[in-house]
Amino acid sequence: MAVAVGDQAPLIALLDQHGKQCRSDQLAGKSLVLFFYPKDETPGCTAEACAFRDSYADLQALGAEVWGVSGDGAASHQRFASRHNLPYPLLVDQGNQLRQAFGVPAVLGLLPGRVTYVIDGQGVIRHIFNNLLDGAAHRNEARAALQRLAL
Repeated sequence: MAVAVGDQAPLIALLDQHGKQCRSDQLAGKSLVLFFYPKDETPGCTAEACAFRDSYADLQALGAEVWGVSGDGAASHQRFASRHNLPYPLLVDQGNQLRQAFGVPAVLGLLPGRVTYVIDGQGVIRHIFNNLLDGAAHRNEARAALQRLAL
């Protein structure tokens, strides 16, 4: 069952591309932009990841961390992050357990979906954006949601 706005987010505890564990319960009250994407190095995913890269400082200024998530392995994430100078963690969700915990829908029952969650400092989901085709729009949606939280 998919999580909804207003729900407590599932605990996130996964390794990133460097083997470092990222845990949502250790964010010390910071908001989190968590974006699930289908696959490293695909055009839409690259556009999305680079959009978050280009706005990373702005999102941090709004009190948020950014974490990307896909089912690709650590080596793939390392290449992807290095090639595109991504400054944030890419979490390894092999087996798609976190994707399932959030209820991220598959497209046509086959392709992993592209969904972004904005989670506040108390772990409550405040915004969900689901759009497979426009990867860069996820950054805009996340920034707008964080700006509303800051009011």
